[in-house]
Amino acid sequence: MTIRFENGIVVTLGRDNKVLWNGSVVTDGDQIAAVGDTREMKESFPDAEVVDCSGKIILPGFICAHHHFYSTMARGMAPPGEPASNFVEILQRLWWKLDKALSEEDITLSTQIPLIECIRNGTTTIIDHHASPSMRDGSLDLIEKAVRQAGLRASLCYEVSDRNEPGAGIAENERFIKKIGKGDGQIAAMMGLHASFTVSDETVETCVGIAEDAGVGCHIHVAEDAADREDSIAKYGIPTVNRLQGLGVTGDQSIFVHCIHIDESEIEILATTKTNVVHNPESNMNNAVGVTKLLKLLEKGVLVGLGTDGMSSDMLSQMRCAYLLHRLDNRDPRVAFVEAPQLLLQNNAEIAGRQFGISLGEIAEGGPADLAIIDYWPPTPLNETNFLGHLIFGLVDATVDTTVCRGEILMRDKKILSLDEERIATRSRELAPKMWQRL
Repeated sequence: MTIRFENGIVVTLGRDNKVLWNGSVVTDGDQIAAVGDTREMKESFPDAEVVDCSGKIILPGFICAHHHFYSTMARGMAPPGEPASNFVEILQRLWWKLDKALSEEDITLSTQIPLIECIRNGTTTIIDHHASPSMRDGSLDLIEKAVRQAGLRASLCYEVSDRNEPGAGIAENERFIKKIGKGDGQIAAMMGLHASFTVSDETVETCVGIAEDAGVGCHIHVAEDAADREDSIAKYGIPTVNRLQGLGVTGDQSIFVHCIHIDESEIEILATTKTNVVHNPESNMNNAVGVTKLLKLLEKGVLVGLGTDGMSSDMLSQMRCAYLLHRLDNRDPRVAFVEAPQLLLQNNAEIAGRQFGISLGEIAEGGPADLAIIDYWPPTPLNETNFLGHLIFGLVDATVDTTVCRGEILMRDKKILSLDEERIATRSRELAPKMWQRL
């Protein structure tokens, strides 16, 4: 089907960003057929279905470079026992109990709800990291089914950890990697590991071997808390990144999440190995684990993306948080205005491109038809030179009206079309208390 999204302000992004007033984006199937002036597009594609985008900005769909769908049912839950006082206790008292308590239906619902929230926020591509040791085998198939039903793109993996039958976790990951192969542009696969302090050398080496044979990378939390660094030094005599490099985990297909407690030599390793890093500012603040050395990583040439770590599916709010956090952390009001949007708009697209083998993050002829169409009447002039100012101080508070992924309209006039939000939320409310009791 050919669709003309017309009369909007088109922001193409990409290397040569263009802001086109009264612009149109024409999609044909899962690709963009043309971008240009509305009048010209009407003449070139007179028979296309029309979606009026007056009073709206048309942007490429947003990308989340690190998510945890499975954390959804923790919302509103009071963790049992004394409140956790540090990061390791947060894992022990909340997340490692919750992931063990998930049932088959819990996994599906926990995936569908954040997918709905992704659609509502114009997030069309997600790199997820899953754990459910009591319902492990086939869990990635459940998530894949939900993603396909929603109509979004996702890269999936299962979190391998020595705390829960690592061999079985490896088997689930390997099975899914072989099933997906090189992917179809909608679903991709990675090898998931929890973190350095929960996996032995033997476990890591097995995972790396499978990943290398399949041509995929590893997705692992790295030095999120000082405990991860201290564990590596105590057990192996070297910091976390050094250990993972020696075991072959680094590389341009791998994702190292967080990288807060690392030193300059580790940053050099990440740069020279072209390893992807994902920054999760809201999660780091919520867990009180510290602040990623974002500016130093970027200065050294590390490709740093932006994720939510399961906190939300709203990438504009994550970008704004990163902008404010790093100004405060550096005590410098001159920084992060360019860098925070760069993580979201450029670096996430490059990281996702390495996963899916396609060029995301730009509205261009022949490119993927992934769009976020946002209500926005600019109160001041808007062009290529000042777009970031509108992004950080205007669009971050605007509402997504229409979301398109792979040429399919998943939300129109703020109504989700691909999933039944009310039914899913109602069922989740029924099951969540039962899951809480199993903790």
